[in-house]
Amino acid sequence: MDRLAAMETFVRVIETGSFSGAARQLRIGQPAVSKSIAQLEEFLGVKLLTRSTRGLTPTEAGLGYLERARRALEEAAEAELAARGAGAGLKGRLRICAAVTFARIHLIPMLPKFLAQNPELELEVVLDDRQIDLVQEGIDVALRIGKMTDSTLTARRIARCKRLVLGTPAYFKRAGTPSTPSELNRHQAIVYLREGSVWSFRRDSTELAVTVQSRLRVTAAEGVRAAVLADVGIAVASEWMFSPELRSGAVRAVLPEWSLPALDLWAVLPGGRAATAKARTFVTFFERAFNE
Repeated sequence: MDRLAAMETFVRVIETGSFSGAARQLRIGQPAVSKSIAQLEEFLGVKLLTRSTRGLTPTEAGLGYLERARRALEEAAEAELAARGAGAGLKGRLRICAAVTFARIHLIPMLPKFLAQNPELELEVVLDDRQIDLVQEGIDVALRIGKMTDSTLTARRIARCKRLVLGTPAYFKRAGTPSTPSELNRHQAIVYLREGSVWSFRRDSTELAVTVQSRLRVTAAEGVRAAVLADVGIAVASEWMFSPELRSGAVRAVLPEWSLPALDLWAVLPGGRAATAKARTFVTFFERAFNE
C-alpha cells in the first residue's frame, strides 16, 4: 500500500463526501478508491468512515486522522517542490478558477510567463462568475473578488481596488454627467445582478444609498462591459473590470468626490490538497505580477 496515496484518497473521499467523487478527482475507478480505504483502515487497525443512507462520515478516529493526513500531504508537496529546486519548475496539472472578465483582462495575459517558468506544468483554467465548490470541481486555487464568506477555505488577500460609477463619453454627452449620487435617478443604469440596484456612497461622514432606474439587468460581468461600451448607460464596476478602457479614455468615471465600498481580490485554496505547493507557487507569482 502506498501510504501517501492512501492518505490523499481518504482526504478526497471526505472532501467530496463519496467514493465516486474522490474517484473523479483522482481520475481512477471507484473500486480502486474503496480498496485503498479498506487497506488504510486495515493498516491502521481502526474504522475511519461510517457508511449510511446519508452518505459517508468520518469516525472520531477518522476526524483525527484527517487533519494529520492533510498536513502530511501538504508537507510532502512542499518537500517535493523544495527538492526539485527553484530552477526545476513544477510538474503535473494545476486547476485555476477565476471570473470570466477578470481572467480575460488580467489572468490569461500573465500565464505565458508562468508556463515558460514551469515547462512541465499543465494549466486548466475554469472561467465562471459564480463561486463554485472548489472541492467538488477539483480546483487547486481560485481568484475571487468580494467578501470571503466560507471560513473553511484558506484565503490570502492579493489586492484591493475602487468601485466606480462609469460610462462612455458618448453616453454622458447624450444624457449629461451626474454631479451628485441623487442625480443618478435620471440616468439609465446597467445593473449587475450580483451587485443589485441599490448603490451605496460615502463622502467624509455622509452616507447615501441610491436606488437606480434600470431597464437592463445582467448576470455576468462581460454583459455589463458590453452594455457600457455600447453606450447603453452607466454602471457600478471595479477599476479592474474596465482598466484598459479607463486608461484609454473609452470609459470615464464620474462622482469622484464620492466613494463606493472597495473590492478585495483573494487567492483561495481548498485546504488539505496535494497540489498546495503548486497552488502556492502560482499565488506568489500572480500576486507579484499583478501588483507590479
